[in-house]
This record gives sequence, C-alpha cells and structure tokens, in this order.
Amino acid sequence: MYQLYVGIDIAAKTAHVHWQSPEGDLSGNQVIQQCRRDYKRLAQRLKSIADPAASLVVMEATGNYWLALALYLHAADFVVSVINPLRGCHFAKLHLRRAKTDAIDAAMLCQFAQTIHPDPWTPPPAIYHQLQQRLGLREDLIKTKTQHRNRLHAMRYQPYAEACLIARLERQIALLQQEIDQVTAEIKALLQSDHEWHEAARRLQTIPGIGLITAAWLLTATHCFARCDTPEQAAAYAGLAPHANESGSSRRGKRQTGGGHAQLRASLYLAAGSALQHNPCLRPFYLRLIQRGKIKQVARVAVARKLVHMAWAVVVKQRDFDPRYAHQALAA
Repeated sequence: MYQLYVGIDIAAKTAHVHWQSPEGDLSGNQVIQQCRRDYKRLAQRLKSIADPAASLVVMEATGNYWLALALYLHAADFVVSVINPLRGCHFAKLHLRRAKTDAIDAAMLCQFAQTIHPDPWTPPPAIYHQLQQRLGLREDLIKTKTQHRNRLHAMRYQPYAEACLIARLERQIALLQQEIDQVTAEIKALLQSDHEWHEAARRLQTIPGIGLITAAWLLTATHCFARCDTPEQAAAYAGLAPHANESGSSRRGKRQTGGGHAQLRASLYLAAGSALQHNPCLRPFYLRLIQRGKIKQVARVAVARKLVHMAWAVVVKQRDFDPRYAHQALAA
C-alpha cells in the first residue's frame, strides 16, 4: 500500500526523522529544525525516495509542536497520521524497548507506521484553532480565579491579614472575571459567525442543557464528530462510557467511567445538571435511575452520556433536537 514509511519524533526546536521502505532495504535518518526551510528540505528528500501519496508519515501529537510540520507535509501531498502519544508508548512497551532517545523514538514510530497503518489525519478548519485556543485560555483563567478566591477566603480568616492585600486580591479576581467574560463573548461570536461548523453549533444548542461552552467543547474535542462513527464512540471519547474493571476476586462486577477527553467530560457533567432542569426527556430518565437505586452522581453521568448521544444525532443526522423523537429513543 505504501512505498515508504516515515516516523518523526517531535521536539520544541527540532524533529528527528527516520524512514524505511517496506522491504527494509532502504532506510535513513535526518534531524531538522522546526522551521519552514528545513520542512522544505525534508519534503524534497522524501520525494526523491518515493511518491508523497505513497508515503505514510507518523508523528505524535506532542503539545502544539507537531502542527506546523504536519500541515506542511499534508499540503505537500504526504499521507500524514497524527497519533496519541500513548499509542506510541504502548507500542514501544509491546516490543520491550527500554532505551529512549529521539532517534530511537523516530525509528519506533516508523515501525509503528509499517505495522499498524494508522488512519490519515485531516487538518481541521480554522474555526477549530480559534475555538480551541479560547477554550483553553478560559479554562486557565477560571482555574486562576478559583485559586485567588480560595486564597482570599483563607486570608479573611487570618487575624493579621492586611486590608491592602485583601483589596489587591479582590481587584485581581474582578479583572479575571472580566477576562473570562470577554473570552466567552468571543467564543459566542465565533460560533455565530459564518464557518464550516456554524450549522452544527446551532443544532447543538437546540438541545436543552447544552449551552455555548459545552457546544464549543463538543465541536473542538470531536472535530464536529468526524472522529466518532457512532454515539457510543462519542461517549467513550468523552470518558462517559462505562467499562468493566474486574480482576480476580477483588474486583467482581465493578464498572467505571473515566479516561477520554477530560475537559469535554467535565463540561458535559455540568451540562447534565442544567439538562435535569430543562430537558423534558432526561429528567424522567434520571428519576428512573434513582428509583432503581443508583446514586445521584452515577445517574448524572448517565444523563451526560445521553447528552452526548443526542449531540451526535443532531450533528450527524443534521436535525434539530426533537423531544418526541428523543423520548422514543430513550424508551427503546
């Protein structure tokens, strides 16, 4: 299928590249700087060996350092696959590799490409990057504000607390709230603007319980559900799908959720609280779970999972939320 397999280990300033033919008779290494001039030099070198459309390039999603090179190679018609670093780590453990250098990691990713043939990566639209950056900034601002509020709460119980320090913390909290409000307004303006995901964003917000921020997280985390072929996959990606956690006699019959996209899971859990008040389909579902003996937290996670199913349905099937149809689906 491919004439050349390429593994690239990404760092902040450099990238180690290893390539190999399927038969193993042709291989090579190269270290490049994270700059456009070296990207061009690498692309020319690989093109001299094999056709770009028949070359599979695998790299790990390490921070944001991989993005510029991945975009350049994709534009140069190479088949690029960007994998979760955990996949590369587990692949190395499977082959009992303990040594770890940039060159070894690049060779391991090349072997991963030849063995696994991961799915090609498609660059997301510009709206993805615009939303992701603002959502990340908003999360950081909220965390910092929470830290300051906790510090202010503790200081007010300090007998020798200075009034000027308390006033300074109060000003910082007010400024942080202003920044949060400003970023939230920018996210709202982006979702309402003309872009590839505009209609999906509108449909998501027709679901009672899913608001502005949850809709933005759903779009960015799942790439508008391009990564999820089924609603079950979407729930698993958010870490809301229950899975068995059994081993021997100490963990009989235990099931748990977790993993997946942490920010998306947290946002959906908060949205579930609003859905319990406003979604006509999910409130009865939640009460039935409570009557069966489920604790409130578990029942709320189940509501969050149902929200993911509804979100997947309105986006993929291109239909606004219909409570009558949702009632039938929940009854089934």
